[in-house]
Amino acid sequence: MSSELLVDYGEDAATAQLGQLKLSTIEDQQWPADESHLSKSETDLSQPFDASSPHLPWDHPFYDIARHQIIEVAGDDNFGRKVIVFNACRMPPQHQLDHHKLLMYLKGTLDQYVESDYTLIYFHHGLTSENKPSLSWLRDAYREFDRKYKKNIKALYIVHPTMFIKTLLILFKPLISFKFGRKINYVSYLSELENVVKCDQLIIPARVREYDNKLRASVKPTAQPAASPLHSPPLPNQVFGVPLQLLRQTSPDGDCVPVVMRDTISFLSDQGLEIEGIFRRSANVTLVKEVQLKYNSGESVNFREMEDVHLAAVILKTFLRELPEPLLTYQLYNDIINISSVSADNQVAAMKAIVESLPEENYASLRYLIAFLAQVAASSEVNKMTNSNLAVVFGPNLLWGRDNAMSLSAIGPINNFTRNLLDQQHLVFL
Repeated sequence: MSSELLVDYGEDAATAQLGQLKLSTIEDQQWPADESHLSKSETDLSQPFDASSPHLPWDHPFYDIARHQIIEVAGDDNFGRKVIVFNACRMPPQHQLDHHKLLMYLKGTLDQYVESDYTLIYFHHGLTSENKPSLSWLRDAYREFDRKYKKNIKALYIVHPTMFIKTLLILFKPLISFKFGRKINYVSYLSELENVVKCDQLIIPARVREYDNKLRASVKPTAQPAASPLHSPPLPNQVFGVPLQLLRQTSPDGDCVPVVMRDTISFLSDQGLEIEGIFRRSANVTLVKEVQLKYNSGESVNFREMEDVHLAAVILKTFLRELPEPLLTYQLYNDIINISSVSADNQVAAMKAIVESLPEENYASLRYLIAFLAQVAASSEVNKMTNSNLAVVFGPNLLWGRDNAMSLSAIGPINNFTRNLLDQQHLVFL
């Protein structure tokens, strides 16, 4: 069996090839040596990402991988889990890509999130005979990801799967545990992803969208998948996805801090500080939607009646992520990303200046949130959520670029800023 299994052939070619397939087990295959795996770069690939820089320098070990934007992080899904995206169509031809480095880069990405529940989305379209990795590399890659990586991955979504990738998974079945196999989901159309994550927050490559449109056009009208819901104006009492300034205007007492933040933080301060892994677990998506609907309908929500700490934690993160503009605002994006260029002696003053330039509602909400997170960190011996861990969770929910998804080179500075904000909150918020 050759690695041609990974190639996106047309339907006729696929049918012809499948007629010749012999589905022998992994153990029966003759695995060729993977040259890219054997010829590791002399560069130290264990070097961590340069989180102090908004862009990896040209001489960084992972620069040649990062520049292709094969791997991205796209906030949280509808279950409160971090979303990691892998774009096959952005993989360059084999001879232009060090596949061992790619694997290390993927592991470096996941290392920031494996202690939390996370979701992996793989856009398969665009993988061809020119850029596909070898089967032996895929085998080694799966083995490389030990229990640390597999334990908290809650779902792997393969978008636009071909018959060949389905066949490939059959071939790999002896290696794939039953438990992990249940996490694999096939997604035929982009619209189906809306059940998992808001597609607006994903930077879906243009060629993937074009391919999806062709697939939809080829389906009979009666069988067409439902289109993504259109954006409609906010409901009279809507809370999620509404600007902070508007929420303040509609608040009965003109409170700068939104009711969702006050409700969740009040409950979590009372009952969540000693819960191990708080903010790292997901919640029942049905309950999340029910709570959102209650808020958006103007109903009051009592988390103490529900007694679900993780639900309240997810609601808080979801509220922040669904703001039409991040809490730290687009205007301050570049200042925050580039704050590492400020000398260490002036870092606190620079952070204070950035924070104080926020709109009043943003400043009050950020101060309220950071004060609470400081409480969480104070109990880190029990809940395991240090300032660094909290920064990894909340950084992407406090700031993102206008295109929503973020490359790793931007996440590092954002998380660093968040961690420093927590470390120095007593000086920044006087």
